Amino acid sequence: MRCLVVEDDNEIATIVKQGLGELEGEVEVESNGRRAYERALTNHYDIIVLDLMLPEMDGYTFAKSLREKEINTPILILSALRELDDRLKGLSMGGDDYLTKPFAMAELQIRVKNLLKRAQKASEVTQLVFQDLKLNRLNRDVVRAGRKLDLQEREFVLLDLFMSNPNKIIGKQTILKEVWNYDFDPQTNVVDVLVCRLRNKLEKDFPTRLIYTVRGVGYVLKGS
Repeated sequence: MRCLVVEDDNEIATIVKQGLGELEGEVEVESNGRRAYERALTNHYDIIVLDLMLPEMDGYTFAKSLREKEINTPILILSALRELDDRLKGLSMGGDDYLTKPFAMAELQIRVKNLLKRAQKASEVTQLVFQDLKLNRLNRDVVRAGRKLDLQEREFVLLDLFMSNPNKIIGKQTILKEVWNYDFDPQTNVVDVLVCRLRNKLEKDFPTRLIYTVRGVGYVLKGS
């Protein structure tokens, strides 16, 4: 589990990080709403624990903006705002669950586990579709506009990553981790080379581009 905790109260952030760390995952903390949003755009997280009252970007805007980017990372809102209107607003703007402060760590852990299970079940789809592109995880076929494409294993894994996160900028570090299982930058251009190979197979002889470079940040799969 890779979790992003967005919380500007240092004491609460520390407690949440320790508690969720017991779930055998990697827990990162960000106290600024705007910076957290940028991290969520460029990194893959399995779940986000989100406060609502944050500097620069509040939690409502954070959740709404992520959903508008079609990023479906589960969001558990953890807030001192207890009124029904606050909870309804948080859930309607992109939150998947809502827990009020003060809270019991055991309850937070169970709610996080439940969200992860639901997300895992939802991800157990056999076919991904993006515009005229289809990827079948069972037989590992990739077809664009009715034409079968011949992808190597890492090209397939990278395309699966892109199609699982359409319209989301994916950073090179995330690609290294997901495709090579590297937690560090080997200081080579392996990512650029792999993306170039995949792009060539996906876009050669087709009228529209699919993979775009976001200079200095990473790559994104999106429509023209």
